[in-house]
Amino acid sequence: MNQGSDQTQPAPDASDPYERLGVAPDASFDTVQEAKLARLKEAGDDPMVRSRIEAAYDAVLMDRLKERQQGRVSSAARSASQREQASPPPSRPALSALPSLPQLPPSRLPRPSFSLPRLQPASGRELWFPLAADGVLLVLLVLMPGAAPELLTALATGVTLLNLQRRNGRFLAAVGWSFALLCLGLILGGLLAGGLGPAVGSALPVSTLQLQSIPAILLLLLGALLIA
Repeated sequence: MNQGSDQTQPAPDASDPYERLGVAPDASFDTVQEAKLARLKEAGDDPMVRSRIEAAYDAVLMDRLKERQQGRVSSAARSASQREQASPPPSRPALSALPSLPQLPPSRLPRPSFSLPRLQPASGRELWFPLAADGVLLVLLVLMPGAAPELLTALATGVTLLNLQRRNGRFLAAVGWSFALLCLGLILGGLLAGGLGPAVGSALPVSTLQLQSIPAILLLLLGALLIA
């Protein structure tokens, strides 16, 4: 008999999880995973064989975990680390420069300036409008005891404001001068009513409020006719 034909190759060690999976001890995790799936596919529906393959896979994972805990690195991990060190890090794409914002020109706000009014007699519509309007208000103030002096004084202030706006075209200046004339007229009216005394004031055909409003309306009329 031919002795060569009787010689058979030794069976793989069933207790070695690496040999059961058919991978080398330094195989990568992906290789172990693929080997496990291949062995399970070969085992079919045999529960005993499948359980042994799962046990071998778990044993390999536990062995890799022990190596990491003991500070030992497999050859696959060393080769992967060497490849990472040899390959340069990927360069980051350069960020495109942001567009520059347009620069706004410096704001030049007009500085408020105060100047004395220019006195010039009114003519045309700027003359007869305040004369007619304030004349009617004065007649109502003196001849009608039931008229409200506050309302008539406010209307006279509005007439002066409109006339000054027409003459110089500056609304804020017109408001300022109308308010100043109103305040000055009320102060003069108060001084006038206080200087006459209660005895003289009671003899006049107008009340104290009407007497205080007369200088205010006259001063507003004078400003509407002269301030340009």
